[in-house]
Amino acid sequence: MIIQSFNTVGRIVFGNGALASLGDEIKRLGGSRAFIVTDPGIRAAGLLDNMAAALDGTGIDYQWFTEVEPDPGIGIVDACAADARDFAPDVIIGFGGGSALDISKVVAILLTNTDPVDAYFGMELVQRPGIPLILVPTTAGTGSEVTSICVLTDTENNVKKGIVSEHLFAKTALLDPQLTRGLPPHITAYTGLDALIHAIESYTGKQSTYLTRPLALEAIRLVARHLRTAYADGTNLEAREGMLQASLLAGLAFSNTQTAAAHACALSLGARFHLPHGVATSLMLPAAMRFNAIAVPEQMSHIAEAFGMPLKGLSPMEKAARAIDAVINLIQDIGFNLGIKNYGVTREDIPGLAAGAMVAVRLWNNNPRNANEKDVQKIFEDSFRS
Repeated sequence: MIIQSFNTVGRIVFGNGALASLGDEIKRLGGSRAFIVTDPGIRAAGLLDNMAAALDGTGIDYQWFTEVEPDPGIGIVDACAADARDFAPDVIIGFGGGSALDISKVVAILLTNTDPVDAYFGMELVQRPGIPLILVPTTAGTGSEVTSICVLTDTENNVKKGIVSEHLFAKTALLDPQLTRGLPPHITAYTGLDALIHAIESYTGKQSTYLTRPLALEAIRLVARHLRTAYADGTNLEAREGMLQASLLAGLAFSNTQTAAAHACALSLGARFHLPHGVATSLMLPAAMRFNAIAVPEQMSHIAEAFGMPLKGLSPMEKAARAIDAVINLIQDIGFNLGIKNYGVTREDIPGLAAGAMVAVRLWNNNPRNANEKDVQKIFEDSFRS
């Protein structure tokens, strides 16, 4: 038997109104000074008031950093870490979408490690644990609250790079579906699709295990059941709860397997054309699934079943095609226009995009089908119009 492992956060707190327990969670970690990392959108949405209400009267001192930008680079990390050092917290809280949570992870380790952030790009290069970290997502998609991964933008080379380390795991992930009710439809759409892609690429990947597969498949079922409703009616708490569960389960899965082709291509596409991560991955997913179908037709048929597609009498490859159809139908139903040509990409850009995608070796190592640079160019070409 192949030896398998499963790593995750120390504690998960989930439920409507869970944010009210934040003070207790900080104290459980021995904390009394909390540095909260978030973004201007959270401030504009009034969600900082929710956080303040949870902490005021608890005896916990806190300070905000509210300047996290989408697709953050090293400059934001350094600015946030400088403010955190001045405040000298004993707990870091990430509050927001994936970018805010990722920045909080890096800041937590920078307070206890001496190297600059770019020394940690790669796998398991962080030497010491960071200060205790609590992550509170306000979107249902990235799963960052339960992953050991941080993605930052290398602005000089127009590519996104990852830090992967067990020291990035939070001590506590606190998930409150009520915090996601204010998400506008387009953010609900592309964050929800990101959760779906995490689950699909974890489920079909080479590094999937008997522990990750059930998590990923249930995440796919939940997205298939709830994303359209969450998109159409953002006040539907059942749908919001289902999507936050999907994001959580997908995060638990892919943090232990990595993602694959769609994400590798999206890292290059998103950095070059400044697309939100969920948009870039969604644009690449159908072509990546078509490329990989021949390697994992059984797993693809399970995805089709999770979407409720009729499969009786079909061959394995026909069932795999139904999975791709189901994904495309969902993407189109929630307002996405597929085809990277619609986002400023020209055919002349494709060789450079493919070369950029090949840099993400950790993701290609999990892809179910081996790929060279010409194969990746074909994935981009297939994504050009689809």
